Amino acid sequence: MRRITIFGSTGSIGENTIDLIDRAGGAETYDIVALTGGRNVARLAEQAKRLRADLAVTAFDDCYADLRDALAGTGIEVAAGESAVEQAATRPADWIMSAIVGAAGLKPGLRALEHGTTLALANKESLVTAGPLLMQTARAHGATILPVDSEHSAIFQGLVGEDIAAVERIIITASGGAFRDWPVQDLASATPAQAATHPNWDMGQRITIDSASMFNKALEVIEVKEFFGVRPDQIEVLVHPESLVHALVGFRDGALMAHLGAADMRHAIGYALNWPERAELPVARLDLAGIGQLNFRAPDPARYPALRLAYEVMAMGGLAGAVFNAAKERALDAFIAGEAGFLEMAGIVEHVLDRVSGQSGLIDAPISLENVLQLDQTARHYAAEGLKRNEQ
Repeated sequence: MRRITIFGSTGSIGENTIDLIDRAGGAETYDIVALTGGRNVARLAEQAKRLRADLAVTAFDDCYADLRDALAGTGIEVAAGESAVEQAATRPADWIMSAIVGAAGLKPGLRALEHGTTLALANKESLVTAGPLLMQTARAHGATILPVDSEHSAIFQGLVGEDIAAVERIIITASGGAFRDWPVQDLASATPAQAATHPNWDMGQRITIDSASMFNKALEVIEVKEFFGVRPDQIEVLVHPESLVHALVGFRDGALMAHLGAADMRHAIGYALNWPERAELPVARLDLAGIGQLNFRAPDPARYPALRLAYEVMAMGGLAGAVFNAAKERALDAFIAGEAGFLEMAGIVEHVLDRVSGQSGLIDAPISLENVLQLDQTARHYAAEGLKRNEQ
């Protein structure tokens, strides 16, 4: 029986992962080692009971009592706090889904790789903040990282049997988010509720807003560089409103290999769950005649400044990705809280990058977990500084 752990089981990726596990037999087919979640304790407890998990962990200490009470009498072990999530990653497992949102997913992911497991990586921030460290850890311990972002899974599948040296370019697509057809002048007044409505995908609030600002795609551009080892100038982004072509791999002979599929995260999750085999998945089959046409266009730099910032971050190198991600997370917090406008998020991130790039010993420090976490906090401090500047 394969041993499975899911980090972020109550989020959209976690829920879709559990859906596939349930359809494949649930606790009768898989040994669920651990499930971790946030404040949705009732859902976490329900998942743990249904899948007969050995351990359930909430990342928040103040939720411990509620989770303990919800699982009383089940024999399921209960824990709480960030250290407990990290400890869960050290329990022997054959396959671990890393679906914690944000930089909080880095430490558990590293711990899992140190134990030589297969890590299904939906936490893009890990590669953005500490890509070289993550990849080096996997190599050192004989671990495997499988990409779960739809675009990166598509690239990974497109490279099966291919030599990465023959790749000329990689194209990832973006829906354009909630505001892709809005007049640019109206974006300044966009609200979090409007930004959190995606035209194609069913995702959580934060990633949906990041899709609208294209910060999500900016992270994915950096992720492509770190995971596949290609140059920044080989990575392209196209707006593709239908969200059916997830990525294209271009080779030196001029051929383009495209990956198409329904806008359903269970495709990428299912590929990682069953890799290296392919299993039947409950996703829609495309009716190309019914679809009729596919549309692509270049992203508008004025509408999506986050993409420009991503390429600047890659040019900076070092720990610039950790700065970028932390500043982005703090700017997103401010937008959701009504402390910053939609267009102001990019300005906050750019302010932080300018502040950090001008100081030696920060982004050029060795890439270690300690330095990544320290710079993460520094970047958040500078983002708060940028917010105060905007208020004046």
